[in-house]
This record gives sequence, structure tokens and C-alpha cells, in this order.
Amino acid sequence: MYWNIFPVTGRILLAAIMKLTHLLTIALASLTATVSAQVKLITLDPGHFHAALVQKTMLPGVDAQVYVYAPKGADVQSHLDKIASYNSRKDDAAHWDETVYLGDDFFERMISEKKGNVVVMAGNNHKKTEYIKKSIDAGFNVLGDKPMAIDAAHFLMLKNAFTNAANKKLVLYDIMTERYEITNALQREFASLPAVFGTLKKGTAQHPGVEMESIHYFYKYVSGSVLTRPAWFFDVSQEGEGLQDVGVHLVDLVQWECFPGRVIDYKKDIQLINAKRWTSDVSLSQFKAITNQDFPGYLRKNIEHDTLLKVYANGSVNYKLFGVNVKVTAKWAYKAVAGGDSQYAVIHGTKADLIVKQGAAENYSPVLYVQPAINNAAYESSLQENLKTIQAKYPGIELRREGSGYTVIIPAKYNDGHEAHFGRVTEKYLTYLHDNSMPKWEVPNMIAKYYVTTSALDLAKKK
Repeated sequence: MYWNIFPVTGRILLAAIMKLTHLLTIALASLTATVSAQVKLITLDPGHFHAALVQKTMLPGVDAQVYVYAPKGADVQSHLDKIASYNSRKDDAAHWDETVYLGDDFFERMISEKKGNVVVMAGNNHKKTEYIKKSIDAGFNVLGDKPMAIDAAHFLMLKNAFTNAANKKLVLYDIMTERYEITNALQREFASLPAVFGTLKKGTAQHPGVEMESIHYFYKYVSGSVLTRPAWFFDVSQEGEGLQDVGVHLVDLVQWECFPGRVIDYKKDIQLINAKRWTSDVSLSQFKAITNQDFPGYLRKNIEHDTLLKVYANGSVNYKLFGVNVKVTAKWAYKAVAGGDSQYAVIHGTKADLIVKQGAAENYSPVLYVQPAINNAAYESSLQENLKTIQAKYPGIELRREGSGYTVIIPAKYNDGHEAHFGRVTEKYLTYLHDNSMPKWEVPNMIAKYYVTTSALDLAKKK
């Protein structure tokens, strides 16, 4: 009897071992797939502090080891110093492990080694569009800081990069942090309520339906320290002019707030009307305070009397989007008297204007106002009723009546600060990457906004 039992037991044991081995193989394969699917960042030639802000906090699903490819110099060292400060901070320290390659062939080395699958670009804009296209061609996903194109030639190259990205099923995306500023998000929410806002006015070129303006400053603080800018930041052939750089945010907000979810065909939905550009003056002493160096030779053509640098850092454009007149203005100055970078934005509706201000009256923090065309008991009742829709999405939002209008009261928990918005943009990008879920309007609307900014430059130069 024992001789009959043992063979059966052996066969059962063998079958169990084989099944366990099979399950372990499946589990190992799954683990391997998960590891291989993990996002591995590459930072390419980081010349702008935005590259570091992408890594201010650890990101879910992102490998802690990051590969950096750059030429030797102060730009990359400044980037690495910021990452080191995030790793060494007392609270919520990061633990990034930066593997750095420095050399003139940094881009070719990145392409050949292919150590990661997402390239982060925030730096000198002169070659950024070329780097974007070549990275896409080589099979990398790209998360690019604005601007991704600074003139008409680069716009055409960027369009081609988007086409190639679609064909290769890669995600090319730019960092639009202003969508995460709570006043901008709420301006969008209120504009979506017909009973409160009415419909968007078309306006005229003299009195646009949408007006947005930003003022930025060369001298500023980032992560608690005075920002040292590279000298090339003041060369518009490398950085881009004001409207083609920070103006991208404003054009994006016009599209995102006023026409949410609507696909824009730049060839038929946009008509440029006029544009202009003008300079900001930077003295030699101011330049030294910002860059820690003298004027370099390549800026000499823009210097008057050896002491005053003229930078084409300002620009504006009037255009129509779906028949609505829009005006966008970007300005730069040396240093804020109080506060920091600021924005003014108004969306004119048939029932109310939605206005974001950030001046002395607002203590230099953005505040959203609802200014009704006619403020009577019926409107106020409708406004309070529709507010519940916004409160369901943003609990704690309230309204305070002041004169003939209302101030939107925003709890402090929503004011997470500009630097935190880089992490939120990156998380959104990672979701698109992981789920293949980028909305259909994102790519055509990115193309549309760069058409506006780069075409505006050509129009302004002609005038």
C-alpha cells in the first residue's frame, strides 16, 4: 500500500511545485513590467530654475535616480544645488539621486545612452525646439517648460514634433502652472455658470471681451533664495521676447478658461489683429545683481552708453479667437516694489465681469471679483444658488458682497504657491503618460497658442 501512496504523493508534490513556479514566474514578470514601466527622468541642459521645481518633491511612480546631461558651467551647477537643497531640507526631504554627465556632446550622449523615458527641458530656448523634436524622434517622451517655440521657424518645427509624437505614441506636453493658481481655476468655474456670467462678450479691438496682463520681475526669490539668472536670459534670441515667453501662460489661460474642452484649429479659429513690442531697461549694476557678472559680448548690440541694456521683454497682441476679441500683454521690470510677479485678468460676460487683480489693494496676492452688470435681489439669489456648484468642487469657497460686486473668499488651503504648481503639472503629465488619457483638445490647443505668440512676434516686428 505504501508503494502505491508515495508515487501519488510525489506526483501531487511535483504538481504543486510546478504550479508555484508558474505563479512566481507570472509575479516576477509582472514586477519586471512594473519596474520597466516606471518613469525615469532625464534632465537636459537645465538652465532655468523651473527644471529643479519639477523635482521639488518626490513624485509617485518616478524613479529616484535622475540622469542629467548638460555642458559644464554655472547653469547645471545651479540646478544641482537646488536639488541638493531639496534633499537636505529639514521637513519632507526629497531623496533624488542625480547621475550627471557633463560635456559638449551632452545631447548626443543622452540620445545614445537612453537612460530614461521622459526628458525634462527647462533652459535656453534657442535650441529647445530642436532638442524637443530630436528627442521625440529618438523615442523619448518630453515634458517641456514654456516656451516650446519662440519664433515662426521654431513653431513649424514644434508642429512636426507633435505629429511625430502622435505617430510614436509619445507624450509631448508643456508646463502650464497657471492653470493651478486657484483664482484662475475659479475664474474658469464662474465663467461656466450661465446664470452668473451669462455669455462671453465678443468685444472689440479697443474693448476686448478678454484681457490678460502679467508683470514679471528679473530680480526675484526662488525656494527662499535670490535667483541668479544666466546672462543669456537677457538675450531674446536665446530666451525669447516677453510675449513669446511668459505670454504663453496668458494665451493658454484664455483658451482654457473661456473655451474649456473646445478644440482650436489655429488656421481658421484665430485671426491676429495687431501686436507690438518694447524694451525694458537694465542697468549694469542691476545686471550684476541678477547674474553676478558683467555684460557679455553677445549683448553689446543692445547696450547704450556701456551701462544700459535694452531688453525686448515686453509685448502685446490683439487677436480674435472664435470671434471673441482678446488682448494679451506681458511685461518685465527689474524688481517689484512689493509682492512679486503679478497678473490682471478680466473676462467680460453679458451678466457679469470676472476680474482677477493683484495690486496694493489685494496686498499683492491675486483676488477674484464678480462684478455684475445689474446687481439686484434676483441676481444675488441666483449667484448664491449657483455658488453651491463651485463649493461642491472647492469646499469652503464663499462670497462677500462689497459695493455693487462680490469678492470671492478663498480658504488658505488652496493657496499652495507657484512653486508647488510644478509638481501638480508633472503629476497631471504622468497621468496622461500612464493612462494614455490626454484630452483631444490639448495638442491642437498647444499648437494654437504657440501660433499666436510666434505670429505676434512677426506682426510686431513689421510694425
